[in-house]
Amino acid sequence: MSVAPADFNQALTVGRPPNIARLFPNSRALIVSGKVIDRAMLAKGKCMTMAANARNSFVIRGALRAAQRANAALIIEIARSEGGAKAYCPINYWNMATMVDQAMNEMGITVPVAIHADHYGIKKETDIDFAKVEIPTMFEAGITSIAIDASHLPDDKNLLTNLSLAQLVPSWAGYETEVGEIKGKAGLSTAAEALFLIQGLNAHNLFPDWIALNNGTTHGIEASDSGIQVELTAEIHAKLAPYKVSGAQHGTSGNSAERLRAIAGSTRTTKANVATALQMISWGLEVNDYGNAQLDEGGNFRKVKNAGMTEAMWQEMVKYAEEKGWRKGDYKNLNLVFENRLLGQPQPVRERMVKRVEDFVYTLLTGVFNAQDTAPLAIAAILAANSHDLGPKASRIEDPARWTGDQIAARAAGLGSDKGPAGNFDD
Repeated sequence: MSVAPADFNQALTVGRPPNIARLFPNSRALIVSGKVIDRAMLAKGKCMTMAANARNSFVIRGALRAAQRANAALIIEIARSEGGAKAYCPINYWNMATMVDQAMNEMGITVPVAIHADHYGIKKETDIDFAKVEIPTMFEAGITSIAIDASHLPDDKNLLTNLSLAQLVPSWAGYETEVGEIKGKAGLSTAAEALFLIQGLNAHNLFPDWIALNNGTTHGIEASDSGIQVELTAEIHAKLAPYKVSGAQHGTSGNSAERLRAIAGSTRTTKANVATALQMISWGLEVNDYGNAQLDEGGNFRKVKNAGMTEAMWQEMVKYAEEKGWRKGDYKNLNLVFENRLLGQPQPVRERMVKRVEDFVYTLLTGVFNAQDTAPLAIAAILAANSHDLGPKASRIEDPARWTGDQIAARAAGLGSDKGPAGNFDD
């Protein structure tokens, strides 16, 4: 499937959101709303695309090149813990769009790409006032899609936080919400919780593009491929069908291809986040087919010779982490510290870092996610609307008179949901 040059030019003219057109007036990069990406996946059916967490610039470039090869619409994202005010990555909410736009123009990337602020976490009610100031600045910097994640809060507070903060999201932008912290088998999401959140938003004319569930997976590298509960996900998505919300699969790294194919093929999931695996692959660490980094007999990461960064640079990173007393899960903090050092390596080394990401992402997009040839479908959606704003998928079917503040609290009290143990599960 290909796109006629005239159609691509028209999509560039009308399909880029106003913040992107203002920031990059002469760009040939088709940066679009997250809504466009979701609609492309739904148009093809039984597929999802990658939301690649851009922990370093090599991931951005590799993911973009893979999407171009696969002719697939793509999402580039960063989570608040990774790229917020207390970032541990060099890519953040405020420079990500600029870096993606530059890379797309340089490399001739023509597939549609959304810029997603993932896991904008609200862990306590006092975070809300800060968010009201910060969220608009992110859209000013080129964000085209956001996940408002108040899943750490009780169900009524989660809903009320979304009602408050979603007012700051432009109507054209992609919008993701979340129920149940993403942390494995403890406190799995229920259909009742998900319905409560989506129905309450619907009553107030808010129609999320995606909902993320705690469906049994974790962030970081999985210990096995048994995390994602496909049947639970399909059950919840079926109950949510009248509200036309798609699924966002978090914690994808480390799950088997078979399980991910099942998520794409038998649920309404259109977005799959991949973070830790891409970081490890770009560095040149040995991973299995699931993206899990492999350890040697001493419990240390295995570096593949002549893959990723140089062996000398890797030893510097390991030494730095050891001096800091960091465990293996803390190695993600090396991204911010070493990005400039990695960019200062010879061009062939930088290229092999990018190529390793490209090949891994391409295999997922085409062999697992079924996302190939979704780029023309995204462009078709833009041309059909003749606009950057595709509008909501759903319409209001809930009575707002039944979703007042007091009624929300009363409904939430009857859910009796178990959020599982406390912890930090942002990535």
